[in-house]
Amino acid sequence: MTIHAPDPATKAATLIVGSTTFVADAAGALWHEDDRILIVSDLHLEKGSAFARRGSLLPPFDSRETLARLAGLVARYAPRALVSLGDTLHDRDAMGRIAQEDAAALDATLSGVERIWITGNHDPEIPPGLGGAVAAEIAIGAVVFRHEPSASPDGLEVAGHLHPAAKVRMRGRAVRKRCFVSDGRRCVMPAFGAYAGGLNVLDAAFRPLFAGSFTARLLGAERVYAVDRRMLVAD
Repeated sequence: MTIHAPDPATKAATLIVGSTTFVADAAGALWHEDDRILIVSDLHLEKGSAFARRGSLLPPFDSRETLARLAGLVARYAPRALVSLGDTLHDRDAMGRIAQEDAAALDATLSGVERIWITGNHDPEIPPGLGGAVAAEIAIGAVVFRHEPSASPDGLEVAGHLHPAAKVRMRGRAVRKRCFVSDGRRCVMPAFGAYAGGLNVLDAAFRPLFAGSFTARLLGAERVYAVDRRMLVAD
């Protein structure tokens, strides 16, 4: 068995849900070319400042890093719309803590871009300062986009919430990376936030969602690597 990578010139790989084709970008986003929609999940803006308020020494600069990567994606794809699949904000007070220049950078990055904010468990209410539309879920063609994966979806689904990561052992060393995980009918996206972390796709939380075979697409520095379930190892 081998790890399959795309052409070295690209940072992305194809990911198909049902009959809908997406581009899985190494930054941790999905791109839907037909509708020119960029999809991200779990930015958890201001997680660092939330921890800092509780006395943690975690540097509170994660929002700036996360927003810089988002700006890079918007520059690369020039999307018509952005869909954020919940937990855009780490908590209800995040927009009150975000630095003015970071809030301005977000607004400038998304100037002229339609914004669709899916509500999550961390941000069940989206403050009006983010602009755009708010929804519990949306559909793009036959695919439903929501924050938490459904226990038994009726159709096709793209979700976030679980922050998937995968670990593979090769040539005597282990590599653990955030990843997309998909079986062709459901895709769970990696967390986009700098401090969001990741849960191993072999964890019990994923078992009800992917009972059969699936592919993990690991986020490398320059490309996305598709790895069969049989090659993955637990933490």
